Amino acid sequence: VQLQASGGGLVQAGGSLTLSCAASGRTFNRYDIAWFRQGSGKEREFVASTRWSGGRTYYTDSVKGRFTISRDNAKNTVYLVMNSLKPEDTAVYYCAADQSIILSDIRRGGAYDYWGQGTQVTVSS
Repeated sequence: VQLQASGGGLVQAGGSLTLSCAASGRTFNRYDIAWFRQGSGKEREFVASTRWSGGRTYYTDSVKGRFTISRDNAKNTVYLVMNSLKPEDTAVYYCAADQSIILSDIRRGGAYDYWGQGTQVTVSS
């Protein structure tokens, strides 16, 4: 599967952005999809994920209540709606995919074989 992330930009603190991850491939609905981010000089970190089976979602604590991940299998697209953005959310955001990741690996970037190119999100204070 090939992934294309988009929707990043510059926004003021407290604002909102919606990221999209468009995927190719007819079996998109069989993939677990996640968003990761990497700030300048920081390690890549897990942000959110959505499971293909059952639609369960997972979030890192710092974005709970502010970010929402969702998927539209008919459009082969996963969205990340980001509200109440903070300067510390500034990063390059990547979407990643793989099939049937075990629960304990959901937050581990190395578990995902397919990655998009990243989209820059900058939140000004």
